[in-house]
Amino acid sequence: MIEYAYRVDVLIVLLILLLISTCYLLRPPHHLLFPGPRHLPFVGNIHQIDHEYPHKTFAQWTRSHGPLVYTYLFRQPALIIHTVQAAIDLMEKKGAIHSSRPSFVFLIELIGLNNNPALLPYGDRWRRHRKWLQAALLEKNILESYHPIRAREVHRLLTGLVQSPDEFASLITSYVGAILTEITYGHTATSLEDDQFIQMAAKSSADTIEACTFASTLVDFFPSLKHIPTWMPGSSFKRNALRIRQQVKIAETTPYTWVKEQIACGSARPSFVSSILDKMTRDGELSEDNERNLSGAAASIYNAGTDTSVTSIQTFVLAMVLYPEVFKKAQMEIDKVVGNSRLPDLADRGSLPYLDQVLLEVYRWNPPVPLGIPHLSTRDDVYLGCHIPGGTMTMSNIWYVHMTRDPEIYSDPEAFRPERFDELDAETMELYNPGKIVFGFGRRICPGRYLADSSIWLAMATILASFNIAKAKDDKGNVITPTPAFLPGLVNHPKLFRCHISPRSQEMRTLILDQGMTIAV
Repeated sequence: MIEYAYRVDVLIVLLILLLISTCYLLRPPHHLLFPGPRHLPFVGNIHQIDHEYPHKTFAQWTRSHGPLVYTYLFRQPALIIHTVQAAIDLMEKKGAIHSSRPSFVFLIELIGLNNNPALLPYGDRWRRHRKWLQAALLEKNILESYHPIRAREVHRLLTGLVQSPDEFASLITSYVGAILTEITYGHTATSLEDDQFIQMAAKSSADTIEACTFASTLVDFFPSLKHIPTWMPGSSFKRNALRIRQQVKIAETTPYTWVKEQIACGSARPSFVSSILDKMTRDGELSEDNERNLSGAAASIYNAGTDTSVTSIQTFVLAMVLYPEVFKKAQMEIDKVVGNSRLPDLADRGSLPYLDQVLLEVYRWNPPVPLGIPHLSTRDDVYLGCHIPGGTMTMSNIWYVHMTRDPEIYSDPEAFRPERFDELDAETMELYNPGKIVFGFGRRICPGRYLADSSIWLAMATILASFNIAKAKDDKGNVITPTPAFLPGLVNHPKLFRCHISPRSQEMRTLILDQGMTIAV
């Protein structure tokens, strides 16, 4: 009897072990994630991140965890990418998985940017926006048709710098804004100060970027916060968003309505909006939904293009103040190729290789959007043997990833030294070209990259040909050396700085003013 009971016990134990083994073998496989810092329940790693310059924190983590860092922003898993190859492999080669967007509750639901293509999730609606933007911003013949607009506006910029050199920051904003306003709406802007379209767009764009603080974006991670009453303590983010929402709506609908009025009276000029409205009308696709999408896509051209291009041109001016040897070398190249009887134009670009390197160094030294806009992985993926769960936010640390700060590529990353690109072999240069990487990766790459790049180059070339740039002096004659510092936020604007800008000669001053007088408005 005892032996029988013993055998039963053994059988039960064996059955239990068999059951445990079966469950073990049939369990879902344990997925190896990329390494990252230890996180806390609920808050994740948010307490370890510099909320003003998160890209710097992420770059520091590479020392302990490698170039692909898996972290948690509260409960949101995120993969921070620090190599160009990984960004290409995931966002370009696997774009069908890694091209969507997270839920931007603050920007979309509260501020009302629900028709902004940069924020739309991957899908048919985004494809419609993308198709419109690519037709207007990527086709060669269309881009060439914008040359007269840019030629006119760059002369306005130069004239403004002759007359009010201390206002260089606002003049640069006016230059970029005027180009984009005319391309988008067919409206010729007057100036930053008295053009209502530019004023409205600039105000809504600046306020939106300024509002994107750490506190305000908490609602992205905890969407229920959007329901709190505006009178409650801690709801200032919502009150601010509702105020900006009205500005965004006005800035989006006012110029769009103006174009429709111009079409109705037969005086509309060629533009992004008028051409698509015309096609919609001919194809019988003019619906309320399509018009909302079009007005949002149009507004995004100004919002996305202005801040980034302005940042790059202002960064160029700052670099020329701090690195006069680079300024002189670029100026000498222009003098040799173009001479001093005319100003450089886009046709000269192929003959000015050093100036192209200066622009690449501008992108490298201060990439305008250091972390880009986050992507979202729509389903599970495996990369380099590690699991990327669906729903992971993926971000390219462009500040580091296009090797702006990678010591293996650049030995002196903080210095502004365009000659560094001569030291890279062709294969390395192709992979790490800042002129490509700064505009993003894969299906979300900036559709206006060629327009932006050439407009920035034109401003740089004509400023170098026309002016001397030096450090400013205070009231006592002491030289003021600006600090190469950049504001926190989605876009890394240079902090305000002073400099001395003056025409290179009386002859150049006369040339600029004479050409400015012949510009047709």
